[in-house]
Amino acid sequence: MCLTGDQPVLRHDLFMGVHLAASTIALESMRRLLNYVLIALLSLLIIILWWPVNDSDCNSEAILASKTNKFQVQASKVVVQPWFGEHHVYGIFMVPDEYKRSPFFVLSVKGTNNECSRPFGYSQYYDGIYAEPGTHLVRDYMRTRTALRLILQGFYFHLNNTQNWTLTFPQPKAN
Repeated sequence: MCLTGDQPVLRHDLFMGVHLAASTIALESMRRLLNYVLIALLSLLIIILWWPVNDSDCNSEAILASKTNKFQVQASKVVVQPWFGEHHVYGIFMVPDEYKRSPFFVLSVKGTNNECSRPFGYSQYYDGIYAEPGTHLVRDYMRTRTALRLILQGFYFHLNNTQNWTLTFPQPKAN
């Protein structure tokens, strides 16, 4: 124990002060590192969401601009729930049976890029919707990251509107 004036100062108190200063510096260093990690993760997320993806060998713009006859159908139902993960943003379309053998179709959602898809199955029932006689249902998906980007830009209600979703089929060849 040291005496300074009328107040005794314990060496333990001096040690605790130095220890407290060292732990404060370590805490600040950890906070700074955490900030850098969070900024890096946020930057990566932004790059992933806004990076264009074009993995289709079909040119949707050329198909839509061509003068050939096409068949278009609006969505009967739209599901937009990207927070549940992949395959939770899609439209359900009622398509005449003559288009079952179509080699591809183009999904257009107003305000987004058009995407070519190849048919990979159809059904008579999806999510409470039954196909009418002479038709079948097609469920076509929008990329989750595209939907998330549009939602972050304020287009959630736009995406949920069935009038904004269209499938375009080339006219089937006569047998």
